[in-house]
Amino acid sequence: MNFNTPFARLALAFSMCLGAFTASHAQGDPVVLTINAPAAGPTAVTFNMKFLKSLPQRTFVTKTPWYKDPVKFTGPLLRDVLSAAKVKGESMSAIALDDYQAKIPFSDATDYDVILAHQMDGKTLTPKNKGPLFVVYPYDSKAELQAVRFYERSIWQLKALRVE
Repeated sequence: MNFNTPFARLALAFSMCLGAFTASHAQGDPVVLTINAPAAGPTAVTFNMKFLKSLPQRTFVTKTPWYKDPVKFTGPLLRDVLSAAKVKGESMSAIALDDYQAKIPFSDATDYDVILAHQMDGKTLTPKNKGPLFVVYPYDSKAELQAVRFYERSIWQLKALRVE
């Protein structure tokens, strides 16, 4: 195809945008997570809950420093979400609804089964109970995960990831 015509350039730009839009939006379902990688360009990828729930889900029960009893968390693996966004990097800043930020090494997504929990004990997470998304490590799966540095990366009310 000759991309030297205005129509061809417009068609190419539209098809690229449509692919990103289709992967991240369903009509009427609000965006709950924005992922951007400034080094890859100015465009952010957004996901709604319907899309996040369409990814393979992981459920585990683990003790946390925030609750007296073990808690059951459900959500997609962080690595699957990053893969769907087609981003890579060295680290990411996880940003909460109140703009609190935590730095997470990108390698945590591959080294551990970190999830973006949207359910806790079978109940949907909302901003009033640490939702809509909560970064949760399977703390009981490895002794090394029972450390302050991993608890500090477990940001709740997650709204965005900035990959660096």
